[in-house]
Amino acid sequence: MDYRIVMDSGCDLNQEVEKQIPLRLVPLSLVLGEHHFLDENLNLKSFLEEMRNTETALQTASPSPNSFLQWFDEAENTFVVTLSSKISSTYNNAVLAKTMFLEHQASRFIHVFDSLTASVGETLVGLKIVELARNNLKNYEVVERVNQYIQDMNTFFLLDSLEHLIKSGRLSRFSGTLATWLSIKPILGGSDEGTIDLIEKVRGSKKAFQRFVDIIGEKGERLEDKILGIAHCNCLDKAVLLKEEVQKRYRFKDVIIVEMGATISAYADEGGLLVAY
Repeated sequence: MDYRIVMDSGCDLNQEVEKQIPLRLVPLSLVLGEHHFLDENLNLKSFLEEMRNTETALQTASPSPNSFLQWFDEAENTFVVTLSSKISSTYNNAVLAKTMFLEHQASRFIHVFDSLTASVGETLVGLKIVELARNNLKNYEVVERVNQYIQDMNTFFLLDSLEHLIKSGRLSRFSGTLATWLSIKPILGGSDEGTIDLIEKVRGSKKAFQRFVDIIGEKGERLEDKILGIAHCNCLDKAVLLKEEVQKRYRFKDVIIVEMGATISAYADEGGLLVAY
């Protein structure tokens, strides 16, 4: 199949995964105080430091339809994977770009997937498309199988810092300060609709980490058939430890680790972990 995969910068990759996906990346825009960035080739450590030193919360803005349009003419089949439509308007802009393009190039095939997830969850969707395309499935068969894959996916976050939630107003400063003082670590999960919901609040980093490992097994089925993706925000050692603990207890087909980019770091903050499978 002649195909291309287009994803927004809400996906998180490593070099090995990048080699596997015929990818074009569309960056989100980031606003931090008076500074505007595109989420591409940013130095994450410097970006995180600037986030800490800026009193206002970081804001993200979806790519315009034109940002997607530029990549739609490269292959007969284009599969687009975006952040969950419940947390970003990127999906809607990609659909609009598809409509605009097909008005003039009706013979091409374009499908936009609402990943219902983020970060390495998007990446796993891209890898699933590659797997199916290599097995010579028709484009409509790829769509059917990938939609089922998205519905079956689990996504969970473990946050180490509440600072961004406080700055963004999602958590009051009093409650956030109290939770920080008590060392409360929230575990969040993606819903079937693509929203992010609170799963549990655990006191203490070690207990929260172990509970995070527990939840991966409790919420998962047929793990031996699945790839576990781990994304970390500037905490590689913690991600490696999570991989080791998971492999002791569960039999995933594979486990991959990626570093979060700026878009997802804006939600997870430094020390945050995200898993998808």
